[in-house]
Parts: sequence; structure tokens; C-alpha cells
Amino acid sequence: MEEQKASKATSNHKFLKGTMILTISSIVVKVIGSLNWIILSRIMGGEGIGLYQMGFPIYLMAITVSSAGIPVAISIITAEKLAQHDYLGAKRVFNISLRLLFVTGLVFSLALFFGAHFLIEHHWIRDARAYYSIVALAPAVFFVTFLSSFRGYLQGWQIMTPTAASEITEQLTRVVTMIIFAYMFMPYGLEYAAGGASMGAGVGAFCGLLVLCWFYSRLKKKFHTELSKQAEGVVPESAKSIINRLVKLALPVSLSSLMLPVVSNLDMLIVPMRLEVAGFTVNEATEFFGYLTGMAVPLVNLATILTAALTISLVPAISESRALSDFAGLREKVKTAFRVTAIVTIPCSVGLFVLAEKVAGLIYNAPHAAPAIQTMSAAIFLLGLHQVSTGILQGLGRTSIPVMNMILAAAVKVILNWSLTAVPSLGIKGAAWATVADIGIAAILNMFFIYKHTGFSLPIKGVIKTAIASAVMGLAVYGFLAATNGIWNIFVAMVIAVPVYGLVLTLLGGLSHDDLQDIPMVGNKILTLGSKVGLFKK
Repeated sequence: MEEQKASKATSNHKFLKGTMILTISSIVVKVIGSLNWIILSRIMGGEGIGLYQMGFPIYLMAITVSSAGIPVAISIITAEKLAQHDYLGAKRVFNISLRLLFVTGLVFSLALFFGAHFLIEHHWIRDARAYYSIVALAPAVFFVTFLSSFRGYLQGWQIMTPTAASEITEQLTRVVTMIIFAYMFMPYGLEYAAGGASMGAGVGAFCGLLVLCWFYSRLKKKFHTELSKQAEGVVPESAKSIINRLVKLALPVSLSSLMLPVVSNLDMLIVPMRLEVAGFTVNEATEFFGYLTGMAVPLVNLATILTAALTISLVPAISESRALSDFAGLREKVKTAFRVTAIVTIPCSVGLFVLAEKVAGLIYNAPHAAPAIQTMSAAIFLLGLHQVSTGILQGLGRTSIPVMNMILAAAVKVILNWSLTAVPSLGIKGAAWATVADIGIAAILNMFFIYKHTGFSLPIKGVIKTAIASAVMGLAVYGFLAATNGIWNIFVAMVIAVPVYGLVLTLLGGLSHDDLQDIPMVGNKILTLGSKVGLFKK
């Protein structure tokens, strides 16, 4: 029994450690990116940034079609092979995917390079000056596509440090290159400066690839050691079979990635138009749309960095348990993932609801964005559930289920956007509720299929305890804000929020000794501190 507990703890610690590493790297990447836009906007101004941004959606579409979903597919199959001690099979998956992505990356890179003139000539891109931005982004398509095979393979080994290191390196070198080239080419005109900035994507991806190659060379030593454990009598899977499996797993993930820009474009078409029907002017409709998409949505995405990282770590971990038919271990990982999601996202939802007006004023200097931000705060918990449940289903090999659920949820969102946004008393809050419903429906549908395939359902008792602790935290923060003045008191309120939430959750039994022991890096330190005041006893 003790050995079984130890095994579960080790397994949970493994994917939670990967989650922590990816979360930290995501925060670093976002900070670097934010600094980049501040500096770049000072060099090129709004018009130059606009020229750069014109080429970027085409680039994103190219890398989505050429590689999105492939890292997930490689991760799933690699984890399966490793769980079965088929190390040669895992290496074969990597070699085949590397060749496949080399070809697709090259094809789409050349297509973007030589198709740039076509896009300008046929007015897909309205401003001809964006030509240099598009051409400069073409090499990045190849490198991003090619490096995705390395990321997928290393993630299949459940080693997340290479992904984190490569993402930070890629972002840092991209930003430095963008700033240098934009500054160098600025004297020749805005179009050249925008093209120079676009070159940073290729340089960053190349440097990220070099980092991954270095980690891969280190893994090769471990690989040769593990070969001694190679399972006997394993029949090598054919290249055709591997490619078929990669495509079958990757295609739905790619469609999921494509759903995001599709839904965003539908919002852009419907929401401003329906706001005008509600009686708002064109300028007001545009302003409100900016509150939702440019202010509220980014805050929700920022609050779910940890669950996004958790999703990446979960895929190979779940795939490993499935390959071993370790259903007890699989359920334990699912339980831990949802527990972490609830503990992190519910207080974030409550916190953003209470602090909405302060956040809108301090960060955006737009207090009128508060209603949209408050409404969207509920989406933090739901988005966390959706992200994690998607990762679990992908790990189970059911990659088509999340995309079907997203399509159904998006259809509901369109209907709600059309009806709620046109109600004068709701306005942009109607569109925000439509977005919350979209995420919530997709998450609930995912949960249904997880229950169907694993028998696991969300522990309502644990969620209620977390919600109560979050509500107490919210009341404490609200009381502090009501008793003090100044927009900067938000930071003191956030400092107060963390210990209040943690203490109440612990007293309610919602945070145990075992929960903290599972958390890498900081869990044991919190346990040591808590034990001094009589908390977290076994």
C-alpha cells in the first residue's frame, strides 16, 4: 500500500513539476513580449506596428496548418512507446515526424515567401507596404514547424525543461532581433522597419531550435542507457502506420487551433453590429468591443497560464497511464489535475470580479471596461476546466472530441452574441456572457466525455470548499478596498488575499498535507512553515 502511494506521489510530482517549469517560462515569455511592444511602438509608431501585424495572421495560419497538433501527437505516441519500454519505437516516431515536418515546414515557408505578392496583388492584404513583413516571416514558418517535432518528442519523455528553455530563448532572441532590425531599417521607411521586425521571428525560432537540439543530444545518452530495458519481441510499427496515427491525432488538434481565429473573426463581425442595434454609436461599439477583446479576454488568458502549462504536461502523463492500462494511476492524475485547476482558478475568478474596476483603471486607464471584465471573470475557472479536460482527452487519444465540443459551443456563442448583445441593458456584457457560455459549454461537454471514458467526475465537495474560501478572500479584499483609498492599494489587497485564501481553505480541509507534498519546488517549504503553527498535520 505504501509503495502504491509512493508511486502515485512520484507520478503526480512528475507532471506537476513539468507544469511549474512551463508556467514560469510562460510568465517570463509574456514579460519579455510586453517589454518588446513598448520599445517597438516607440521606434515604429502605430502605423509601423500595423504593417507588422498585417503579415502576422498569415504567418500564424501557416504554422497552424503546417505543424499545430503534431507536437501533441508525437508526445502521445512517444509516451505510449516509452511506457511499453519500446525505446526504438519512440525513436522511430521522432525520426519519421522529423522528416514529415521538414517537408511540410519547407513547403509552407516557400508558399508564404512566393505567395506574398499574390496576397498583396489580390488585396488579401490591403496595404502593399506589408509585403516585406510577410516575406521576412517566411523562414520562421520552416523553423517553427521543424522544431515542433523536437518539442513533441521531448515532451513525450515528460521532460518539460527543453520546451521552457527553448521558448524563453526564442522569445528573447526574437525580441532583441526585432528591435535591432527595426531600428536599423527605420531610416529607409516604415515598410522596411516592419520587415526588419518580422525577421526576428525566424531568428528566434532558429535559436530555439538550437536549444532543443542541445537537449536532444543530452537525451541521446539517456536513450542509450535505457535501451538495455528494451522490451523483447516488439514488432516495429511501419512508417505508414506511424504517419497515419500522427495525422489522425494531430488533425483535430489543428482544427481546435483554427477554431480560435474563426471564433474571433465571428465576434468581430457580430458584436459591433449588434451593439449598434442596441442603440450605441459606431464609435461606442468599437470602444466596447475593445473592452471585451483587448482588455477582459487577455486578463482571463493571463490568469490561466498555469492551467495551460498543466495541459501540456498532462498529455504524455495520461498517455503513459493509458498505455500501461494503469487506470488507478490515470484517475489519480485526472483527480490531481482538476484539484489544482479548482484551487488556482476559482480564487482568480473571484479576485478579478472584486478588483475589476481597480484593474481596469490601473492597467488600461479605462474604468468603463470594468463591467466586461467582471462578467468575464467567471470564464477563468471555466477556461481552466476546458484546458485541462482537453489535455486529458488528448492524452486518452480522443483528440477529436474537444474540437467537436468547441464547434457546438461556438454555435451557441453565435446565437447568444446575436441575441444578448442587442439588448440595450446588457450591451457588451451580453457578448461577455456569450463568451463565458461558449467556454463553459465546451468544458462541460469535455467533462461528460471524461466521465464516460474514465468514470471520473469533478468532486463537488472540494469545489464548494474552494469556492467558500475564495468568497471569504473576496470579502476580505472588498472590505480592504472600501476602507482605503488610492488605485495602488490593489497591490496590498492582493498580498492580503493569498494568506486569507490559503488559511480558510486549509481550515475547511480543502488543502491537505498530501496536496502540498505533490507540489514541486514550493510545497515542502509551505509544509515546513505551516507545521510551525500547527497546520497540515498528516
